[in-house]
Amino acid sequence: MSDLTVPFHLPVNVETIQQLLPHRYPFLLVDRLIELVPDKSAVAIKNVTMNEPFFQGHFPGHPVMPGVLIVEAMAQAAGLLTQISSRLKGTTGSPLFYLAKVDNARFNAPVVPGDQLRLEVELKRLLRSMGLFEARTLVDGKVVASCELMCAARSDK
Repeated sequence: MSDLTVPFHLPVNVETIQQLLPHRYPFLLVDRLIELVPDKSAVAIKNVTMNEPFFQGHFPGHPVMPGVLIVEAMAQAAGLLTQISSRLKGTTGSPLFYLAKVDNARFNAPVVPGDQLRLEVELKRLLRSMGLFEARTLVDGKVVASCELMCAARSDK
């Protein structure tokens, strides 16, 4: 992985995101990072288009983004928060964070092609190599999904 230039500049584009996260098409679900308070919170964007591969089967004639992928997008935004925060402190942690737990997931409205997801994550607690996050996703200012996430750094290196 390439080193993130410090100080970094917002917005963080997809090329830089690919330096920070191991995900690639079709599972890279963050297009841009637009806000960051190191070790506290981040806001990222995912543009949802009809070209997403999951729309072929979920559901034909009535495309809806699967809730599990919305949760994954929020987890990737949390990963960006931890990766950039580490690099700003001059450390590089594990490039791999696993989604370890999802609690209180709620889906308030369907996400469809043309929506722009605003992925908001806030770090609640950091315990060793695990982070607990509050996350929510908004479309046009309305919350469409929310949950608590626990992510763990890869420990098998």
